[in-house]
Amino acid sequence: MKNKQLFFALAILLVACGTNDSEEKKDTRQQYTIEQFMDNVRIAGGSIAHDNSTILLSSNESGIYNLQSISADGETKQKLTDAKQESIFAISYFPNDKRLLYRSDQGGNEINHIFLREEDGTVRELTTDSTARAAFYGWSGDEKSFFFGYNQRDPKLMDIFEMNIDDFEARLIYKNEAAYDFGGISNDKQYMALSKSINTNDADLFLYNFTTKQLDKISTEQASHSAADFSVDNRFLYYLTDTGSDFSYLMKYDLTNGKREKVQAEAWDMSYAYFSKTGKYRVVGINEDGKTKIKIYDTKAAKVIDFPSFGAQTITSVNISNDEKLMSFFVGGSNTTSNLYSYDFVTKKYKQLTNTLNPEINSQDLVAAEVVRFASFDGLEIPGIYYKPKFASAQEKVPALIWVHGGPGGQSRQNYSPLIQYLVNHGYAVYAVNNRGSSGYGKKFYQLDDKNHGEGDLKDCIAAKKYLATLPYIDEDRIGIIGGSYGGYMVMRALTAAPEEFDVGVNIFGVTNWLRTLKSIPPWWESFKDALYEEMGDPNQDSTRLYNISPLFHAANITKPVMVLQGAKDPRVLQIESDEMVAAIKKNNVPVDYVLFEDEGHGFRKNENQIEAWGKILVFLDRHLKGKKVGKD
Repeated sequence: MKNKQLFFALAILLVACGTNDSEEKKDTRQQYTIEQFMDNVRIAGGSIAHDNSTILLSSNESGIYNLQSISADGETKQKLTDAKQESIFAISYFPNDKRLLYRSDQGGNEINHIFLREEDGTVRELTTDSTARAAFYGWSGDEKSFFFGYNQRDPKLMDIFEMNIDDFEARLIYKNEAAYDFGGISNDKQYMALSKSINTNDADLFLYNFTTKQLDKISTEQASHSAADFSVDNRFLYYLTDTGSDFSYLMKYDLTNGKREKVQAEAWDMSYAYFSKTGKYRVVGINEDGKTKIKIYDTKAAKVIDFPSFGAQTITSVNISNDEKLMSFFVGGSNTTSNLYSYDFVTKKYKQLTNTLNPEINSQDLVAAEVVRFASFDGLEIPGIYYKPKFASAQEKVPALIWVHGGPGGQSRQNYSPLIQYLVNHGYAVYAVNNRGSSGYGKKFYQLDDKNHGEGDLKDCIAAKKYLATLPYIDEDRIGIIGGSYGGYMVMRALTAAPEEFDVGVNIFGVTNWLRTLKSIPPWWESFKDALYEEMGDPNQDSTRLYNISPLFHAANITKPVMVLQGAKDPRVLQIESDEMVAAIKKNNVPVDYVLFEDEGHGFRKNENQIEAWGKILVFLDRHLKGKKVGKD
């Protein structure tokens, strides 16, 4: 949920928000249908085959996610699965052949199972208990087995197993009675890293010795700690921490004598760090103002390797082959879909392997996001990701939306969103606010909303609306609020606690009753439950506060049109949350649209459902926001 990161208050950036009146033009850009936007292909994965011949992907080209392989030169592509109902997501090729592992659930219920696909296409389910959830943890150093978490014994506890790839027999290697989070196993299988959340920012770090069966806490102060990787020679554990800092940085811990050393720090949070197979390269990811910045170090030369620049686009993730000669990576941006590339470490040449943008869409019609900051109600500087419609002007004012991310503690980032681009393409300015409590801007900023949810963060959303209203090309009488999950909660909180601030609200599977939601969180969140209660409040002890901030109990205050979207199989925000909210709004005789998908969970995966959902959002906004009557009749 929350992924720590701070925000140094920099000077307010009011980026070129308008154009000179003499240069203003009527909006003549091409508008696209939601079907055209959703005809872009979304891909993920990047595992490289043992012989560097192909790269494994998950692709929604068929309408739901299936597996495909693409040759390292991009010349050939092969469909590997043909699921019709449930999405399939790639895990990894096997280390020494083209067998592969993938995961899938049922209708978005998040009870993932691990499957084996043989080279001839035969599929075998490796975790067969229909009620148990499995999570792949990684390959062993000797490449003869893999590790995974499994809650078969107790739905609340992810025990740790090792599965041999010769006979696919699973062996329990750690009974996880205290609900620790897995952090990795050393190549010699001597040590395992585990962590335990204290609150949503801080976690303790532990080392388990498989020989002595001893578990030692190696973190010494209350701060954020998470395992990054073991060194390939089994001498060090590398970990991320924000001890004594607002931002997380990379440390190494000597497994023989307990000595510690700071390895790398940046001006932003470091998100992850890991080594290639022999340790030749160290890859680190940095959350830099809502973008992922990746650095790849040659560990022997102790320097960052040169890599091509992609301008406004960024490299978002990389995979390095076992022989360390080939790398797959994704490149994308706020106004560009993500594409897969390959890079040859020997020749230092790279090649684009996919073209995921629908050829019917002219990329020049898409809008690049800008990072915009404003001063909130108490002077705190708040960052956000802003999308301005092309040709918006003082003569052609546009309506606007405050977009609120999920969480609590998520972050709106400079990534491509078909829904945001669709709305902007149809004339809506969108400001994705990173209100107080968002990750990515340091732990001080991150913790500002602890047990203050629906209060300071809501005031940030209102301040964002007021900021937009000052821009000469924004119609100040037509500003709505939209968000999913925790963002959906913020929508309903705004419409109940400040009912006259926003003109409409779009709630995408948002929490409306915290008392119920916090009691009914999925059992596999047990390791995080206490930390979540520490931040949000314990429903058994903080019931009055949670009641007061739950929109359902204040639905009588709603006066503005609302749209609610929900998945029937959502294990996090139950359908009853939206059912009851819609029923309560109807009692007010306030316009409310309800879109329910029987075959979706927390987040809509199927293209046909997204097309329906996003298309209906635009219809709703055009009717109740863009078409709103302003002033006297």
